[in-house]
Amino acid sequence: MHLKRSRIKFLVILVVLVLSALDHVGAFAKRTDDRSRYNGITAIVVNAIDGDTLGIDIPDHPADRTRIRLLGIDCPEIAHAPGESDAHFGREAADFVQEHMIDQKVRIALDPTRNPRDKFGRLLAYVYLEDSVEMLNETLLVEGLAYADPRFPHVFRHRFTELERRARRAKVGLWQDLNPQMMPPWR
Repeated sequence: MHLKRSRIKFLVILVVLVLSALDHVGAFAKRTDDRSRYNGITAIVVNAIDGDTLGIDIPDHPADRTRIRLLGIDCPEIAHAPGESDAHFGREAADFVQEHMIDQKVRIALDPTRNPRDKFGRLLAYVYLEDSVEMLNETLLVEGLAYADPRFPHVFRHRFTELERRARRAKVGLWQDLNPQMMPPWR
C-alpha cells in the first residue's frame, strides 16, 4: 500500500512538472487575447517574408516568432517556389522591407474594429518605427511599393486609398510603368 501511494505521488509530481514546463514555454498560450498581448508592444523585426509580411521576435506558439501581415495594404508577390516569378515590383517591395526593417525596433498597433488574425493565423497590424509616427504600411504606399487594399475594412482605409492615389499620380515605384496585366487579380 505504501509503495502504491509513493508511485501515485511520484506520478502527480511528474505531471505537475511536465505541465509547468509546457506552460513556461508557452504551450498553453491563447491567441484569443491578442489585443492585450500585442497592441502597443515593442518588438524587433527578425525577418521579412515579402513586402507586406514580416516576423517579430515574440513567440507565437508553436512558432518562435510572430508573423505579421501589414493591414490595409497589398505588396506585389515574390516567388516562393521554383518555377514561379516575382510580380511587378514584388522584389523591390521585399528588398525595401529587408533593408529598412530587419533588426529594427517597431511598435505594433492592432485595428480596434476587426479580428487581429487573418485566415492563415498571421497577426494583422500597423507597424510603426519605435517612438515614431512613421508607419511602415503608409511608407510602402508612399514609396509606390504597395497597393491600398480596400477588400477588408480598417480604420485607415480612406487614408491608405489617398496615399495610393498620390503615388499613382506621381508615378512613384510600381506606378511608373504599370499596365493592367501587371496588377494583382483582385484589382
